[in-house]
Amino acid sequence: MGLPCGFGASTLQTLKLVAIPSSFSMLRPCISKTLSLHSYHHFQRSSLPFLSRALSATALQSTSIANEDEKGISFSPLVKPQWRAAIDFKWIRDNKDSVAANIKNRNSNADLELVLELYERLSNLQKEVERLRGERNVVANKMKGKLERSERQRLIEEGKNLKEGLAALEEDLVELTDKLQQEAQSIPNMTHPDVPIGGEDCSVLRRMVGSPREFSFPVKDHLQLGKGLDLFDFDAAAEVSGSKFYYLKNEAVMLEMALINWTLSEVTKRGYTPLTTPEIVRSSVIEKCGFQPRGANTQVYSIEGSDQCLIGTAEIPVGGIHMDSILASSTLPLKYVAYSHCFRTEAGAAGTATRGLYRVHQFSKVEMFILCRPEDSDTYHEELIGIEEDLFSSLGLHFRTLDMASGDLGAPAYRKFDVEAWMPGLERYGEISSASNCTDYQSRRLGIRFRPSSEISTGPKKGKTNIPTQFVHTLNATACAVPRMVICLLENFQKEDGSVIIPEPLIPFMGGLDLIRPKSK
Repeated sequence: MGLPCGFGASTLQTLKLVAIPSSFSMLRPCISKTLSLHSYHHFQRSSLPFLSRALSATALQSTSIANEDEKGISFSPLVKPQWRAAIDFKWIRDNKDSVAANIKNRNSNADLELVLELYERLSNLQKEVERLRGERNVVANKMKGKLERSERQRLIEEGKNLKEGLAALEEDLVELTDKLQQEAQSIPNMTHPDVPIGGEDCSVLRRMVGSPREFSFPVKDHLQLGKGLDLFDFDAAAEVSGSKFYYLKNEAVMLEMALINWTLSEVTKRGYTPLTTPEIVRSSVIEKCGFQPRGANTQVYSIEGSDQCLIGTAEIPVGGIHMDSILASSTLPLKYVAYSHCFRTEAGAAGTATRGLYRVHQFSKVEMFILCRPEDSDTYHEELIGIEEDLFSSLGLHFRTLDMASGDLGAPAYRKFDVEAWMPGLERYGEISSASNCTDYQSRRLGIRFRPSSEISTGPKKGKTNIPTQFVHTLNATACAVPRMVICLLENFQKEDGSVIIPEPLIPFMGGLDLIRPKSK
């Protein structure tokens, strides 16, 4: 699990938040040269867990171990993983072709051949270790009886040799297991059969709601509207914090609070438990959720001198609530709706589509999260996208829902639906929400299982039954990303005089205010 690391409030003030680029490269197989007494063969391929065969954030620790292969060839040092995912390597081996096609379709750089080779090596090494342990036990049992002095001495020497040989092989076993984990964690989740194959342009329209509003006057974008209504201050924020930060002012503050409170109210009515979350988490939790806190072009702010990061979404701390636990089947599904601030580096983002509030480093968001039985996750995925569509429809927005193509899913998602709303000032659709079914990708990393009810077990035995645990499925969906919702509301409900109409559902949460008017000069 995550490394123990904490700091006091006074220390926090001196820490720097940095986006750390990846300094790790994909490594070749690393196995120490075996003893001359005992050799092991090339290991056989294996396979990852059902639908979790995707483990894409490499959890790395800076401890390195020098290695050689059996021919004495030195390779890059092995970087020891901080944690291990419950990967079903046998499944991957048995479904090699499907996994390989999935890696290709998702534009992943995972090295399946290396993973399978390492698994084969690991399997054979495990057999050799078990054989030596058996021989050691035989020698130990012989020592218990009456023996001639010479025979006892011979057994002592044999036992000593076996112990030394076993220690060396067990060390190799640990190193090889770490290497296999490191490589396997880069394999993405499998993909729903209905997901279109290709890049973002291949995504398929699921639903179109409403139509673009027609204006009889020149349309302003949210920056122009915000200036006239005195809602934002980007210049002061740039001086205080840097680019892509902002102050909200006047009615914009009320609008943010109204959006948050209205969204929480609507979603909790549907049986979701409201949460506020920590906004600093261990980097290992971020990795287990499928994000790369120290990868190239990372979106994550890491805290220098610490194993902690700022969250980019409440999905991460909510996913960690039940980490390393076994849930009772009767408690599922667990449904949460969480409010948090989110922090993203937005590395590589540029262009007109990033102006103003569209792409910022800090923002407020309401996120939905579900843990459920595997057979129910498709149903709850539809529930989540349905809630999003209901929320945006009730605000009077024109939007479309897309079934995202394989190349745009990221590592954790089995399937992802995006919602894009029409933004008149940008003259295009902009993403305002998404809903993802991550199946058991995250739960295999986070260690979240459930024990099926004993009532579903059949058989002659009465009383307690040892029913195997299963991994839950996790799903997440954005109910409200405040900055982009503010863009939509200002641009779609503007009037010719520069005022903005407040959608009816939000008026009670705005203290009865139904119109934002230009400030008198």
